[in-house]
Amino acid sequence: MDSTSFDTLAVGSRWRSSGRTLTEAELTQSCMTSGDWHPIHADAIYSASTPRGQRIFQGTYGVHVAVGMATPFPALAENVIAALGMSEWRYEAPLFVGDTVHVEVEIVDKRYTSDGTRGVIKKRIRLLRHDGRLVQQGVVESLVKTQALKDVG
Repeated sequence: MDSTSFDTLAVGSRWRSSGRTLTEAELTQSCMTSGDWHPIHADAIYSASTPRGQRIFQGTYGVHVAVGMATPFPALAENVIAALGMSEWRYEAPLFVGDTVHVEVEIVDKRYTSDGTRGVIKKRIRLLRHDGRLVQQGVVESLVKTQALKDVG
């Protein structure tokens, strides 16, 4: 993937990642690292009796996967300074072991900081399941170097 810069990045630019399949090991690791062992995530017998009929991933695991899969879009590499936050994040559908997911990323806004040496990029991330169903979506913001910062330092 070719590298791009804040200065040449266009609002409306879009990307789609390749897919990846969520595994049993990921669900276990998510329970372990979060400490969230609710039976809807960890107990196959219990979750079989729920409306979904099976264990589901924690909603925050979808955020983790979506943001990670969206990182290369756009390809800003070492120009990224920091993550600034997220907004409008919605859980639209559950994630299950065996689901294959991909992300769609769109640049929805960009602006220079007041000193003009850095820029803020807003990108909408959509996490979709293999059947085309929207699972999660939201907007993330990143602080990035601009050509002016490169020229100064």
